[in-house]
Parts: sequence; structure tokens; C-alpha cells
Amino acid sequence: MTPSDLPLPPQQPASRRIADTLRSAIERGELEAGQKLPSERALAEQYGAARNTAREAIRLLAEQGLVTARHGRGVFVREPQRLFRFGSDRYSIANRETGLTPFRLEAKKQGKVPRIDVLSITREVPPPDVAERLQVPADSESVVHRENHYFADDEPVQIVSTYLRWEEAEGTLLMQAKSGPNGIYGRLEELGHVMTRVRDEISARMPSPEEARVLDLLPGVPVLEVLHTSLDQNSEPFEVSRYVHRADQTGLLYELPVS
Repeated sequence: MTPSDLPLPPQQPASRRIADTLRSAIERGELEAGQKLPSERALAEQYGAARNTAREAIRLLAEQGLVTARHGRGVFVREPQRLFRFGSDRYSIANRETGLTPFRLEAKKQGKVPRIDVLSITREVPPPDVAERLQVPADSESVVHRENHYFADDEPVQIVSTYLRWEEAEGTLLMQAKSGPNGIYGRLEELGHVMTRVRDEISARMPSPEEARVLDLLPGVPVLEVLHTSLDQNSEPFEVSRYVHRADQTGLLYELPVS
């Protein structure tokens, strides 16, 4: 039985029923990754629907991350996306000894080529939630804000806003795009902050228009936000980062001891 032979599920708008039928065909492998979908006209004729209805069905599939449109060529089933795993071991000593930053190591494990674009390094007044966690004044330029965009195989993956105390970062490599071996954590260790514990606060939300643009998100795709705080050997917070991940390419894996 081919996708065209399948009956439409009842009790739903026609566009939703067409989308559900095509999604089922994709999930069963009847429509394979990279395969071109029938045209809007062909889908409309196949299911006895208006062309606008077929167009809406394709839009629904695109929102679910199942198909992608290629200008002038048509609509194709998307390749399965491998997920980055931002887990509890990403800051481990063993991983730091590789000399790679956590993102570069995760990209390497998945056979992807990482790229990090440093957009800006500025002295700023911190957002209130950052000031609270970093324990710095919220009414003065008490932090350095490093804004980075991360890519894997040239596809945007995450936006990272990192905040450090101005009094520690001033005049150091923390103010430079290339901060040296082991990244900013190597420089922070030189300042006496050895990471011994982290606190991650995770939430899901819809992206801002700017986040959707930077991450090249399809309509309807949410983001995962991780507000990360690094604590040192004295339980002192010394770095706060806000990670905004595209949810269609990111998984979070944590393995925690149970006492």
C-alpha cells in the first residue's frame, strides 16, 4: 500500500488529515528521507481537496520539522536530525583534558564540523536574573557579556550569552574572541575558579523574532533555554550563561547520582 492508497482520517480539517496521512507515511518509511513530495496540485487532485488545502498541509509538515522546501525544486522529506546532548559530563575533567571546549567535543563526537562566531564582547549592566545568580550589582556595568552563535556543519544550533564579573575579566584574555586553550574556563581556572558544581535551570518557550532569525527556525519550532551557573571550589558563582537551543536539534541528557 502506498501513501496515495491510504484513506484520510475522519473528523479533522482536510489539511490536517492530509498532513497526518503524509506524516504516517514518513514515519513508516514509505516516504524516505530526501524524497520529493508530490506537488500541491498533485496532492490536491489525489485527495480531492483545494490547492490551498494541500499547501496548508505541507505547511503543517514543515512546522513539525518533517519536510523542507528547496526554492525552485520542491518540498522534500527532511533527513533525521542527530541531537546534541548537553549533559552532566560536559564539564568533566576528562573532557577538559581533551583541550576542546564542550561544544567542539560534542560536535566531534557526532561527526559534525563546529563553528563559533563571537558576535560581541561588551561591558554591560546585567539582566536581573543574571545579576542575582552571579551575585553582582544589577544597577551598574558589573559584567562582561560575551555573545556567541554556534554552528554545526554551518547550520545554526544555539545562541550563548555568557556573563563574567567585570572586575575579573578586565584586561585578560576573557575580553578577547580567542581566549586560549580550554576556552574561558581555562582562563577562569587561572583566576582561581575551579568548576566543581553547576546549576542548570531549563525551560521551553517560543523564540523571539531575533532568535528565530539567527537559528533559522521553521514556524512553530520552540527553543530550549538553559540558564547555567558555574560554581567553584568555594561554592562561589563565577560564570552565568544563557543557552538558547533550537529544540528540533537539541536533546538534554543528565545522569545524576541518587543519594
